[in-house]
Amino acid sequence: MLHLVNKSPYDGSNLNTATSIMKSGDTLLLIEDGVYGAVKAGKAASLLEGHTVSVLGPDLAARGITKDKLADGINVVDYAGFVDMVEANDKVQSWL
Repeated sequence: MLHLVNKSPYDGSNLNTATSIMKSGDTLLLIEDGVYGAVKAGKAASLLEGHTVSVLGPDLAARGITKDKLADGINVVDYAGFVDMVEANDKVQSWL
């Protein structure tokens, strides 16, 4: 399953909820303000440990976050990569 989180982890509990129910083989994609959860100095980054996590590169750029600011193991994808992730998963859960 692909889990999409578009809200900042500092504005709600969507990231916490998504990571708490993720199963082995699931993937998390952080988009829009959700990308703030991938910042390595942030308190939300610990929620990502042990999960397969990607962030949408254009959303990082729009918020002035560079790849060197991301927690270890975070994959950056472009829009084509986003589409590939949706196609690769039989289910997509949006945490809005």
